[in-house]
Amino acid sequence: MAENKTTRNDGDVLAYLQSVANKRRREDSLVMLDLMGEVTGLPAEMWGTSIVGFGSYHYQYESGREGDFMLTGFAPRKQALTLYIMGGHERYAELFARLGKHRAGKSCLYINKLADVDLAVLREIIAASVAFMRSERPSSN
Repeated sequence: MAENKTTRNDGDVLAYLQSVANKRRREDSLVMLDLMGEVTGLPAEMWGTSIVGFGSYHYQYESGREGDFMLTGFAPRKQALTLYIMGGHERYAELFARLGKHRAGKSCLYINKLADVDLAVLREIIAASVAFMRSERPSSN
C-alpha cells in the first residue's frame, strides 16, 4: 500500500511562512497561524512541505488504508490561501454564505486574501470544523 505523501514532520513553520514570496499571502498566513492556534489551542506543525497543520486524528478506510491527518490547517498556495476544513462543506453552508468572497472544494476553502472575508465568521467555521472532528474522532488532539 502506498505511503501517505502528507505527513507531519519537524519542519520550521515560521521559517516556511517567512519564505512565502507573495507578501500579502505571507502576511495572511501569519494571521492564519495565530487564528488557528487560538481556535485549536494547539501548536502549528508542518505537514508535508507546504501545509501548516494543527492537531491530528487517525483514520482507517474499509480498504484497510489508514493514517493520520491534521484537524485543520492551511497552505499559502500561489493561487489562493487554502484552508483545510473537515466535515463536509454542506455542514457549514450558513457560515459560508456570510463569509465573503471565497471558493470551496471537497474539504478545502480557498481565499484570495483575508481582506475579502469576515474573520469572525472564518473563526466560527474553523471552530465548528475542529469541534466536529473532535466529536467524530474522540482520540484526536
